[in-house]
Order: sequence, then C-alpha cells, then structure tokens
Amino acid sequence: MLNVYRTESRAPSDTCIIWMHGLGADASDMQGLAAALPQGLTVNHVFLDAPVRPVTLNNGQSMRAWFDIMDVGPGSREDTQGLTQSESMIREVMQEEINRGIAPQNLFLAGFSQGGAMALFTGLRTEGRLGGVIALSSWLPETTPQSSVLSTETPIFLGLGRYDPLVLPAWTRLSADMLKARGYDRLCLREYAVEHGVCPEEVTDIAHWLRATIEETA
Repeated sequence: MLNVYRTESRAPSDTCIIWMHGLGADASDMQGLAAALPQGLTVNHVFLDAPVRPVTLNNGQSMRAWFDIMDVGPGSREDTQGLTQSESMIREVMQEEINRGIAPQNLFLAGFSQGGAMALFTGLRTEGRLGGVIALSSWLPETTPQSSVLSTETPIFLGLGRYDPLVLPAWTRLSADMLKARGYDRLCLREYAVEHGVCPEEVTDIAHWLRATIEETA
C-alpha cells in the first residue's frame, strides 16, 4: 500500500487532484507545488509516496520510485512490472476518492518527472473520461498501449523545461506528438526557461488551465 496524504479545500469541493512525485523524492514535493496554487481554486488534493525500490540507473540504490529505470530516452527498456504494480496501487486511491463522492470526470492525475509518466500511463489506461492529466518535465512511457481507453475529450497539460538535462525537452515534445496521434487534441504543451523543475510561471499556467477545465465540467 502507498502512503496517502489528503488535504481538503476549506469550502466543499467535488474536484480532486492525485499527485505523484518524481524519482527519489516524496509526497512533500508535490505538497509544495499544490500549496503554490491560488487559494481561489476549490480543490481537494491527495499526495502519494511511491514505493521504495532499487533503481538500476542509480547503481541499484533503493529510493522512492514508481518503477525501475534501466536506461533513459526513447526506446529504452521499461520496467513494465513496476509500472503496472504502481498503477494498481494508484487505482485503489482513485477508487477511494470515487467512493468519497468524487465523479471520475472531476478526478485529475498529476505528477512531476517519473510521477508525470505514471500519471500519463495510468490515465491513458483508464476507461471513460477523467477531469484531466498533468505531467510536468515528463514523458509518456512507451509501454502504454496504443489503443488507449481514456476518452480523447480528457484535457492533458504537459510542461517542460527548455534546459532540462534529465528529461530532455525533445522527449516531452515526442510524447505530445504521440498523444496527439492518438486523438488527444485537448492537449496543452507549455515550455519554460528552466532545467528539471517547476517555475512560478508554470504554476500560474497550471492554475489557469485547472480553473478553465474545472469550470467547463461544472
């Protein structure tokens, strides 16, 4: 089971964002990002800690990781078992939120770096429509089935750092092209003058995107 941390909005909300952190980090990273969003956004937040596992790319050191990373870049070997195991645990959290009264179309999956890859992987394997998917400095795992069951009406926000040395901008752009080829035309791709991180401008753009997306389904 995953460590799960919930933060509910001051006013009642029927919208929830499930946040997934990057490799070697923990839920507090995403809590900081969510705290930077304007307080006017009436949203519940759920933050997850990834399981601890050895990471091949980091000399087998154990750390919080959604899946093992053997290589980097398009065409690299992927830890399909790790992806699907983490997906299963994330789905349990999604179902818990649905049981708490959140409709699937008001449920967002969001993540940074490896967490963003997990959000995309899980989202595209979710039948029907979600509120949206947010993937920052991230990529679409190539293990994701070509025949995605997620409704193409689901909005997707991709943010990348132009100078990112870890998740190269070209990889995120390629992921955007792959998503568009699958029919996800409601995709917003934004680029920022940063390395592997999130800047205030990106937080502002996410807030505007969230507000517009939430209002649309209200």
